[in-house]
Amino acid sequence: MGYEWLTLAGYFSDFLHAAWLTLQITLLAFILAMALSLLTALASGSKSRVLRGIASVYIEVIRNTPVLLQIFIVFFGLPSLGITLDAYTAGVIALGVNVGAYLAEVFRAGIQSVPKGQLEAASILGLERSQIFTQVVLPQAARAVYPAIVNNLIQLLLGTSLLSAIALPELSGTATVINSRTLLYVQTFTVTLLAYLVLSNLLSWAAGQIGLRLFHPPLVIRKPSRRSFMLRRPAART
Repeated sequence: MGYEWLTLAGYFSDFLHAAWLTLQITLLAFILAMALSLLTALASGSKSRVLRGIASVYIEVIRNTPVLLQIFIVFFGLPSLGITLDAYTAGVIALGVNVGAYLAEVFRAGIQSVPKGQLEAASILGLERSQIFTQVVLPQAARAVYPAIVNNLIQLLLGTSLLSAIALPELSGTATVINSRTLLYVQTFTVTLLAYLVLSNLLSWAAGQIGLRLFHPPLVIRKPSRRSFMLRRPAART
């Protein structure tokens, strides 16, 4: 059994490069998703029917169609319209557009969670609409939806595995190539699984550190202890 792992160790640099490529795609697609989601959330709450309609169509189409099909449309379909993209760019755009639709609903819910009384108070104080949004609405909405944003980031990382379908050498694509060369099914995909596990935990840890420093008081989610659960449990009827 040992020689099989030694054989796979020769592909360590390939796995490392694939992991770095996966991380790059995740972060770039997430930046695109954040920008699209914020614009879409604002359009959903706009007074313009056209903007609301565009936002609604975007959300409904993306959320109710397979992400793999969306990747195929961007990579294989756009060239028929004269827009040719490499696999890397197509993957970033497709995943960014997909996750942006989900984050748009998250942001919309966060914005709606801000009490209207605070908006009225800010307006009475003479703040402009842009100031109300950036100084009153956005900080509270971001705190409310931050855990959901982090969850979508992790799902985006895992979704990069679908890009192997367009021959992008990210983790899953690289693992498929290595497996075809070595036929070490268990070892190859075990290493790939561990790589995704490390990356997802790394992103979760980094997001947690950012949350601790970004929000005041720090945004910390604690698991309830057994003792606190026992204290909250209702007394039995006699």
